[in-house]
Amino acid sequence: MSVHILFEPYQLNDITLKNRIVMAPMTRGRAGDTRVPNDLMAEHYFQRTGAGMIITEATVISEQGIGWIGSPGIYNEEMVAGWRKVTERVNPTGTAFFLQLWHCGRASHSDFHQGQPPLSASNVKIGQGQIRTPQGKKDYEAPRPMTTAEIDATVADYRRAAEYAKEAGFAGVEVHGANGYLLNQFLDSRCNRRTDEYGGSPANRYRFLSRVLAAILEVWPAPRVGVRLSPNGVFNDMGSDDFRETYLFVVRELNKLNLGYVHIMDGLAFGFHGRGEAMTLAEFRPLFAGTIIGNCGYTREDAAHRLTAGLADLAAVGRPFITNPDLVERWKHDWPLAPYDDMALWYTPGPEGYVDYPPFRGRR
Repeated sequence: MSVHILFEPYQLNDITLKNRIVMAPMTRGRAGDTRVPNDLMAEHYFQRTGAGMIITEATVISEQGIGWIGSPGIYNEEMVAGWRKVTERVNPTGTAFFLQLWHCGRASHSDFHQGQPPLSASNVKIGQGQIRTPQGKKDYEAPRPMTTAEIDATVADYRRAAEYAKEAGFAGVEVHGANGYLLNQFLDSRCNRRTDEYGGSPANRYRFLSRVLAAILEVWPAPRVGVRLSPNGVFNDMGSDDFRETYLFVVRELNKLNLGYVHIMDGLAFGFHGRGEAMTLAEFRPLFAGTIIGNCGYTREDAAHRLTAGLADLAAVGRPFITNPDLVERWKHDWPLAPYDDMALWYTPGPEGYVDYPPFRGRR
């Protein structure tokens, strides 16, 4: 199969992408305790600007949204200035640079919140595993259900974060509605047991995401806004029996907004909840008229197949970009990929395992 399509330019509404390969969001934990982006992060993203588009690592919209050590934020002017250091390195390369907006919800711990429990749709905790907190690894806790006033305040936090993203020089924003974080927790009927206007039917469970998007669209034009979804994902204890009904409804609703794109994790590299047949891009393609980014565990051939078949317009790639900052060139010239490195280096402070991987030409 020809992989040439991956390297063709693509018109993402008013943005011309130099190729169809997207660097997917990957939390790397280099922002430190202040959560302010820094020069090291600027170098990391600059090294990977062979991609036609880069979506940043998940970036918390508020202190309440925190749930990961060292992840960056976008809720004060210092963070804006830090992100501007990064955009000033990336933007001149011609790579479209989008900021992913994040709230962890129940995928957090009271250690991050002065002893207060994390918030979610309902009082349903993540069923297994542990979370790394500033005080060490601990079991997940039962979250506190958000009040309607807290939902209102969080919608306002998303709007403010969108304003800050524009101020920082990004080309657009992606709303993280995937992988078991707050907005996904509201979409999922197994962990959303609310009986108010935010629970029950797919329309009610979508209401929070809908309000977040409405607020962001007051700041950014629709073509500069994307949404990430993970219909098959089990990460952070996701997966409900009505997942297919839910996500078909959600994508139909997103289509009405004329968004820049929807970013769908159709691959199963993050695991599959197994509550029926896995959803594929073929189910979403007829429902969404705009750009679809496919993602999750793709090889070069997987990515090319989805584009050639018309199932997706762009292909997002994550972990191979960690040890292959020149991934696009390696794929284009059929150069071998560097293997994954020690995962212990993926989230630790400092340059090791972050900006110290040479390009292929540097190895010869």
